[in-house]
Amino acid sequence: MARSTLLDESGIEALAEVGGADIVVGIPSFHTERTVGHVVKAVQYGLAKYYPAMQAVIVVSDGGSKDATRENAARAALYPDFETMLIRQPARPARALVAEYRGPGGKGSALRAVLEASEVLGAKCCVTVDADLRSITPEWLEVLAGPVLLKGYDFVAPQYQRHKYDGTITNMMVYPLTRALYGVRIRQPIGGDFGMSAGVVASALRKDAWATDVARFGIDIWLTTLAVTEGFRVCQGNLGAKVHDPKDPSHLGPMAMQVMGTVFRLMGDHAGAWMQVKGSRPVREFGFRSEVAPLPIEVDPAPMVAAFHAGLAQHGARWSELLSPDAWHGLEGAARLSASDFRIPPPLWARVVYDLAAAHRMLSLKEPAAAPALVESLLPLYLGRVASFILETASLSTAEAELVVEAQAEVFEQAKPQLVERWRALGLPA
Repeated sequence: MARSTLLDESGIEALAEVGGADIVVGIPSFHTERTVGHVVKAVQYGLAKYYPAMQAVIVVSDGGSKDATRENAARAALYPDFETMLIRQPARPARALVAEYRGPGGKGSALRAVLEASEVLGAKCCVTVDADLRSITPEWLEVLAGPVLLKGYDFVAPQYQRHKYDGTITNMMVYPLTRALYGVRIRQPIGGDFGMSAGVVASALRKDAWATDVARFGIDIWLTTLAVTEGFRVCQGNLGAKVHDPKDPSHLGPMAMQVMGTVFRLMGDHAGAWMQVKGSRPVREFGFRSEVAPLPIEVDPAPMVAAFHAGLAQHGARWSELLSPDAWHGLEGAARLSASDFRIPPPLWARVVYDLAAAHRMLSLKEPAAAPALVESLLPLYLGRVASFILETASLSTAEAELVVEAQAEVFEQAKPQLVERWRALGLPA
């Protein structure tokens, strides 16, 4: 084997035995004993139903689970019953490999092992799906792999039906930023379930980001940004409702900051790609757009407003230095509002995010040790914006709240010249 791999010895031997594949489906796992078996079975059914003549390999890339994740994945992989499926020709059951990768902990390392296995096997398409899914169906394989295998696309991003308060990291920060920066309307840039061509796999593996925190956090937005900035053909696949274990937005703080740290770093790395981009374009969608209502999420904005006030007391002096005067005065005004009337409106939110993104780049170049603290200080601001969104949309349906998210994304596009001006004023490289 020419390339080194994060797969363990048993995985290396199994790859050599398989020899080659048309499709590789990677399932990063860690302590997912309750769901991984269902995911593996759904993938097997999908491969047999939609790609019966192709050689397929399922790689369960485990991060050292201490529960029964690997055992349950292995048992599911032996599932032989395809009688309930409509298959027009004899299927070639997918070969399944369950292996523990070697390297830093985190989804990034697990995905790197999957990509390396895909390249070694010479796969035309690599699909990745999360191991904690309860809503995955065999049709996901058609939607995620089909555009690559049949339509010539390189990267398939997921499109889900989600409750209005699920995915607040995406809705409040990552989606509007990705759309405004790179000019493409990828609705779920950190969705986690992707389809990739051999070209995207090869490009990703040859990047040096694997030695950074990307190997632990932020791998999904990193892959999406790579596909967009390197000119690969990008589309979206409708997957219906995403059912996992939804969390109250107030509990997503650490994850939000990990993702935003990666997003800010990518902004610096790709400034030359986004500085001249104006507006955005829609991205083609494949698959049936389901009208199934997602699971409801109960949220209380009051603790988030309290977190904003606590953050203002703790970080206010620093924010006043890093933010433009308009943004800082806007936050001071928000702090004077009652809890029920609390608002951080989209124009103010866009300005705050843009100012802190530019400040993060400046610190990364001049005071690298101070950059992580800036990202951490974004947490109470993020919670304040989520609280504002909850209060704005309390009486709206999920479909109506989606229009609010889209309007906010348009505000980010309109405010982008402020980011460019701020970036240049700080003398940051493009």
